[in-house]
Amino acid sequence: MLIATVNLQAQQKPQYTQYPFNNYLVNPAFAGIENYIDLKLGHRSQWTGLEGAPKTTYFTINAPIGENFLNGGAGSGNPNERSYLRTYMAAEPHHGVGLQVITDKAGLISQNTIAGSYAYHLGLSPTSNLAVGLTAGVSQYAINTSAITVENPIDPALNNGNNSKWSPDVTVGALLYGPNYYTGISVQQVLSQSIFSTNYNQSKSVPHFLLTGGLKLYMTDDLTLMPSFLVKVIDPAPTTYDVNMKLAFRDDFWIGGSYRRNDSFGILAGFNLSSLINVGYSYDITTSNLNTVSRGSHEIVIGILLNNTYSVKCPQRSF
Repeated sequence: MLIATVNLQAQQKPQYTQYPFNNYLVNPAFAGIENYIDLKLGHRSQWTGLEGAPKTTYFTINAPIGENFLNGGAGSGNPNERSYLRTYMAAEPHHGVGLQVITDKAGLISQNTIAGSYAYHLGLSPTSNLAVGLTAGVSQYAINTSAITVENPIDPALNNGNNSKWSPDVTVGALLYGPNYYTGISVQQVLSQSIFSTNYNQSKSVPHFLLTGGLKLYMTDDLTLMPSFLVKVIDPAPTTYDVNMKLAFRDDFWIGGSYRRNDSFGILAGFNLSSLINVGYSYDITTSNLNTVSRGSHEIVIGILLNNTYSVKCPQRSF
């Protein structure tokens, strides 16, 4: 035991399966992309059945600012119909603002984040748009030392260190999108900060580089296939990726599946109940060595579309 070492390599930010339902979580350039106020409430319970497994709850809201954009439609009809391509027009230049509140707990460690976002959207051509965005706020990392039993009550590993700390948290991103595609890149935790500092550990946050993209492939007037991906580069953890495939029926509901490298397969479904509310759910089947103790991961997201002037039921410029 004295000569053994353990090296744990993992991402420091929460993990999501339903991110295609709320891309604003991974890239601030999505703030204000739709011409309504987009509010999302989400909860993820990862690796259920495993004591101390991660649990994440979040609230996000983002909205556009700009009269020309708010009073102009992205196109007419259902965005999941082929005819939408003929009427699509690039977004009028406008601003986007957002707010996200996230709490994430894994074992004895918790992370709470509150941050605001700003984005700017610009039409590059009649059917293509460019957006850049910034999210800035603070994150608190904390260790619940009261739940730790030690032989020495004044163990210096716990009592001589900083076991709760607030640090600045910054994310930057860029996004290129049109009526049937999007691709974006973002960097979370741009500022490397000390998380915990003890006599034995100097933990630091590291940048998370994320590359996303997706397509709409119109199969018939009623069915649309939507493949998407997310690549994560987090040094020193191994590069990983998610691939997803959704099949949408008009603008009413969608079903799909996902694969996360060396981790899980997922089943996804979503319902656009009205022009006010939509719901998404996913269940991940664990494929890593944790499958002997994990009963999978559950994630649910409720979306509310406020000030929805054109009464759209599903996203027009993102998916």
